[in-house]
Amino acid sequence: MLVNSKQMLLEAKEKKYAIPQFNINNLEWTKTILEKCNEMNLPVILGVSEGAIKYMGGCNTVVGMVKGLIKDLNIQIPVCLHVDHGQSFELCKKAIDAGFTSVMIDASKYPLDENFRITKEVVDYAHEKNVTVEAEVGHIGGTEDNITSNANNATLEDCLEISKTGIDSLAPALGSVHGLYKGKPNLDFKTMKEINDNLEIPLVLHGGTGIPNDDIKKAIECGISKININTELQIAWHNDVVKFVKEFESVYDPRKVIGSGKNAMLKAIEDKNILFFRL
Repeated sequence: MLVNSKQMLLEAKEKKYAIPQFNINNLEWTKTILEKCNEMNLPVILGVSEGAIKYMGGCNTVVGMVKGLIKDLNIQIPVCLHVDHGQSFELCKKAIDAGFTSVMIDASKYPLDENFRITKEVVDYAHEKNVTVEAEVGHIGGTEDNITSNANNATLEDCLEISKTGIDSLAPALGSVHGLYKGKPNLDFKTMKEINDNLEIPLVLHGGTGIPNDDIKKAIECGISKININTELQIAWHNDVVKFVKEFESVYDPRKVIGSGKNAMLKAIEDKNILFFRL
């Protein structure tokens, strides 16, 4: 069933595990993620970047696809459909009106007072529709959807301030990056725990790909209740598709080519679920 993220994240925060956000890029990815999480009987957040929304045809197309798959595949677990790094109120409104159940408004590139204003505008609109809102403080480095930014860690004071907007979850920049790491991840666990101890809302870790398992476990202990995964699934899928194309050069059926990466994705999804839910 399609739900917002509130209940699943609050339960994760209380019981000290993390809900995965697996980003979707097409029908095949969405189907694979839903099937595996349903098989494991675990809730999931489907993240959709602004670029992925455009690629798949628009907000209404994405919502229709997800709802159709949930019905046709008889998916019984809680599923949250979430805008990842929405850059404007207008995009978040469009997604909410189409049927997304959660949105992230990322106004972190602005000064804190402007971040607050934009975030509050989204919260006020979203909560009227029973849609949850995630915000960001600081700058999570790396590249996503061809947008590159430098890292700038969040402070407790800024997190406390942005929480007054009424957001349901918060992604504080604390050393993680989008995409692949150029060197060893350096998460600020001390500040992470301090923020968690002073905020009632769940915390989100972006850039989960490439972070060692021990650091993931420590981040969950320090209060992280949601972890975003995208690049890792892309790499797993890509590697198996490349092998398939090289071995079966005469196969041109797109269903077989795209589907050749499914097993690698299933393994990656299972591994992350086991790690995040501490199974």
